[in-house]
Amino acid sequence: MFELTGKTAVITGASRGIGKAIALKLAAQGANIAFCHLGDGEKAAETEQELAAKGIKAKAYECNVADFEASEQLMNEIIEEFGEVHILVNNAGIVRDTLMLSMKESDFDAVIAVNLKGTFNMTKAVYKHFMKKRRGRIINISSIVGITGNAGQSNYASAKAGVIGMTKSIAKELGSRNVTVNAIAPGFIRTDMTDGMPEKAREATLAAIPMKRAGEVEDIANTVAFLASDEASYITGEVIKVDGGLAI
Repeated sequence: MFELTGKTAVITGASRGIGKAIALKLAAQGANIAFCHLGDGEKAAETEQELAAKGIKAKAYECNVADFEASEQLMNEIIEEFGEVHILVNNAGIVRDTLMLSMKESDFDAVIAVNLKGTFNMTKAVYKHFMKKRRGRIINISSIVGITGNAGQSNYASAKAGVIGMTKSIAKELGSRNVTVNAIAPGFIRTDMTDGMPEKAREATLAAIPMKRAGEVEDIANTVAFLASDEASYITGEVIKVDGGLAI
């Protein structure tokens, strides 16, 4: 199931966390993996080794996806190295959480630049390649707060809501070219960031989830693997919530 042998996946922000889990899952399904990171070369090297150990081709690249020209150069390098790209997963993201009263303009701009414009930059970079090949999968990692909003995250929620709008728009543009474009909206997923939350805040969040537990990074990775596969060939423009029922 979800056979990806011989395909190449590009994943942004994949040296750790959800991105790494996605890379490992797609590699386990046979996909070759090109992934980018920013500034953590040691973790990226470790991830590259873990991926290569699965018997696939893997390579790490350093790139700031908020930089339009750097994103275009990255995609060109990957296509030259791997021959073709079949799957793009826009996962790179940052947070600068605070109430709007305290939010600096730089906090807003930085989050929009990486989370929203970064998604545009990488999608734009692969757009013509997918059109020419008349096939492809674009999977954008949004967030449940892009649907519901969240106090203290007006910048992050704005960016993730923008990703949803972009997903639906590009799905309409590329549908006739056999390219699907979908988004995943994770809820409360257990990562280093959520593990560091104050205990009271963590308990309150878990209490609001019908399944009464946090999700795992593998839950997101499994959904990506499905959307990247032939089994999902007639699904496009969708936003799949992976949140344990938090946003019902």
